[in-house]
Amino acid sequence: MLAKATRLSALSNNQFSSLGSIAAVIVILAILPLLHVVAYGLDLSVDQWKALWSHRIPGLLLNTLTLALIVAIFSLILGVSSAWIVARKSFAGRKVAIWLLLLPLTIPTYVFAHIYTSLLDREGWLGKLWHFIFGASSSVPDLSNVFGVAFILALAGFSYIFLLVRTSLSHSTQSLEEAAQIQGAGPREIFLKINLPLMRPAIAAGLAVIILHVLSDFGAVSMLRYQTFTLSIYNQMSGRMDFNAAAGLSFILIALSLSFLVLERFFRKRQRFFSGAQTKKVERQQASRNQQLLIWTWLGLITTFSFLLPLAWMVHLSFDAWQQDLIDSEFWQYCINSGIIAFASATIALVIAFPIAFYHARKHNLLSQTYLHLSSVGFALPGPVIALGVLAFVLAQLPFIYGTLAALIIAMVIRFLPLAIQAQEASLQQLTPSIEEAGRVFGAGPIENLRRVILPIVSGGMATAWVLVFIDALKELPATLILRPTGFDTLPVRIWIEASEEMLELAAPAALMLVIGTLPAIWIMRKSEKMGH
Repeated sequence: MLAKATRLSALSNNQFSSLGSIAAVIVILAILPLLHVVAYGLDLSVDQWKALWSHRIPGLLLNTLTLALIVAIFSLILGVSSAWIVARKSFAGRKVAIWLLLLPLTIPTYVFAHIYTSLLDREGWLGKLWHFIFGASSSVPDLSNVFGVAFILALAGFSYIFLLVRTSLSHSTQSLEEAAQIQGAGPREIFLKINLPLMRPAIAAGLAVIILHVLSDFGAVSMLRYQTFTLSIYNQMSGRMDFNAAAGLSFILIALSLSFLVLERFFRKRQRFFSGAQTKKVERQQASRNQQLLIWTWLGLITTFSFLLPLAWMVHLSFDAWQQDLIDSEFWQYCINSGIIAFASATIALVIAFPIAFYHARKHNLLSQTYLHLSSVGFALPGPVIALGVLAFVLAQLPFIYGTLAALIIAMVIRFLPLAIQAQEASLQQLTPSIEEAGRVFGAGPIENLRRVILPIVSGGMATAWVLVFIDALKELPATLILRPTGFDTLPVRIWIEASEEMLELAAPAALMLVIGTLPAIWIMRKSEKMGH
């Protein structure tokens, strides 16, 4: 037995060594845009760095960090409260509520910004309602400030926390809660000492995704003209054509993102909890009539502002466009183009993210953390910088794919690889190592163990990862603007063009199709969750 255990240990070490090598190759490919930024940044002189630090960087740091903090707080409140309600309470319309809380993920931040700017206009629905309530002379709230931008980004992003925390709460912790109740613990103690620690990895993963989104967001901040690093970098590149200054600002943005990831991992590294395959399923409590009224008051407010109101705006203007025969064959081609890019990007990202997530979940050492942080560069860099980095690499090493979909898909995969890694790793951390070891003891090889033991258990997390990447790739704008082949327009490109020209009837149908196109992906995720339970 000792000799057999020794052989299994050696085999396991060899497997993880190979896995680490694969992860290393993937990480090298993922940091190609960073290398491009470094090359430009090294050309900055000392005087240029001093000028950036004295004039631009302090204000951008304050704006960006303030925005990230406010969005994180808003998203945490909305995401955790709604996840707790749907995971632990049974009430009328619960399944509908889950869909409504997930669907804000389908709306890009620039669409949110455009819709609410229109709704809060003096002649918009909310503008008219505001004047009816507060008087015609009262001023309608202005979104072109930190709280307005935070409102938009929180509506667009809280679903990430809802999704991951709800998945965590749905895992089996009922036996732990029952044991605490036997020991005399009350609801408050159970929440603080059992539920909250079990939720921390999911909350941390969700906050990481949201803050990285905020740091690299281009759509909402540009629509609302709120100066962050991303918008300033884009202006340096597109307006002044100063790639060196853009690279210098990108250095700071990368440092911010990586510092946050290191901090998040530091607080999370001891919060690892495993759940076995045979533990007891959580039983939801039936809500009373008064509780259901309170539940739907809160969830109703959230879903109205995050999805129902924007959906009503899109449907109303899309109907006007249909009546005016503005939806033609070209429009449907934009839909097909968007679907092709999103499907390919999500599938490739899911496959290449797994080695990194699995290696870190099992090794959890300095090397695995380094891989994890470096692979997150895609979120640290704005879409335009990633696009230019990929473009420079393609022209130097792979000129035959210049101007093709391959270059755009490479940029998409690098951009959203952190999403796939975060979602898969959160699921892998709950996979008990002894289950894998049992498979090896019974003679399962690496591929069979992966296929029959690991993948079925973490399939829900993998489905979540695929859907998250698919949705974000479907909405990606700046990388598509730069790298798309000639004549290859997508829905985000058309939304941006029509919205910038105030052609609302043309922008609304494209925004509505982004929502409709995402529904099958969310259905896949919901079906996978049910199978996992």
